[in-house]
Amino acid sequence: MESNGKHVTLDGSEVDYQTSPIYWGEPGTNGQHSFYQLIHQGTRLIPCDFIAFTEPLNPLGRHHDMLMANVFAQTEALAFGKTLDQVKSESIPDWLAPHKVFEGNRPSNTILAQRLTPETLGKLVALYEHCVFNPGRHLEH
Repeated sequence: MESNGKHVTLDGSEVDYQTSPIYWGEPGTNGQHSFYQLIHQGTRLIPCDFIAFTEPLNPLGRHHDMLMANVFAQTEALAFGKTLDQVKSESIPDWLAPHKVFEGNRPSNTILAQRLTPETLGKLVALYEHCVFNPGRHLEH
């Protein structure tokens, strides 16, 4: 993948397209204050993939259920947003209300697998490698 960021083709011609998507993320809710706000309320449209597993590797009380609920809540919020009227109905102070609004209509995919196994991980790696294998063509969100 080391050549995906170059501004020229193999023959040295300038490219007129994005040379590669950028992939980053965090497990669970770790990204909440790192970049979820940017995704929900930022000025740039950032398509997202949420990857979740229906069976946890290490069950711990209701922890997995809460993580799964967060996955679905994030994708719902990205799709539908929250209006100023909805925010105000939550008794949010007027000065804070505009900061709690987000427009929605942000693209996302939810990828669910039964369990994180070497086979599942291999399939996910292949999926994302395919996205950068053919520059200019990547997953449609």
